[in-house]
Amino acid sequence: MILHFTKMHGAANDFIMLDDREKTVPWQDYVLMSLLAARRTGVGCEGIILIQKSKRADFRMRFLNPDGTEVDMCGNGARCAAWFAHKIGAAPRSMTMETSCGLLDAEILDDCNVKVWMPEPTARSYGIKITVDDKVIEGDYINTGVPHFVVHTESPEAIDIDTLGRAIRLHPAFAPEGVNVDFVALRESNRLSMRTYERGVEAESGACGTGAVAAAITTVEAHAGTLPITVRTSGGFMLNIDADWRNNRCTGLTLTGPVREVYQGSIDLALLGNDLAGIE
Repeated sequence: MILHFTKMHGAANDFIMLDDREKTVPWQDYVLMSLLAARRTGVGCEGIILIQKSKRADFRMRFLNPDGTEVDMCGNGARCAAWFAHKIGAAPRSMTMETSCGLLDAEILDDCNVKVWMPEPTARSYGIKITVDDKVIEGDYINTGVPHFVVHTESPEAIDIDTLGRAIRLHPAFAPEGVNVDFVALRESNRLSMRTYERGVEAESGACGTGAVAAAITTVEAHAGTLPITVRTSGGFMLNIDADWRNNRCTGLTLTGPVREVYQGSIDLALLGNDLAGIE
């Protein structure tokens, strides 16, 4: 089977985009999808995004992690999905998409910037303390479509993110599903920098939209931040988060930032599947 795809990134969060409106993509074969997403032996990405038909919205966005598992939400992925869906004629410039966490609105602002209205955050729990390698780590837990643990630090750049991020992501306090881990620095009241260790990717992400939203919410609600907030990702791109402020809570959140089409290509999934023969 020849699969046609578009490679995109949203603020350095990179994705394989697939038009699956005719239900031809074998997305439920998680092994095959993980081979497609593999950096060294496949196309390589931090997520596979399918555009499918929907009875409730302009289209359905289905998101797969690089290991082939499906997750509910990806903020930068939703922005790329909006751009791609418009390009292939599945949606107008102002649109509604169906996701596993509900209906989301999005708008293409210009050739490279897309705004998406994020799901309402849930499960806020601030000032959580956990112990990692005999050290106490304090952070804020929040679900912005997927769960996040936000750790405020003076210098995210100095963090050994592969070691500490993974230890927190797998900590028993967050079992069984685990968390994405965001290391965040408050540069000014409305400006953050951050790095994210992303579950499913199991490594540092070039950017994380739901993480940027989690960082913004926790900063405003618990760390004297002000709206709107600009977040500098580890890839060097800027994401803008805005919201309404009601009853001492952020609500009506939006995530705005750049998206780019990188290239288009085709891959023979039968040849890709042959890689299984060499894996012990």
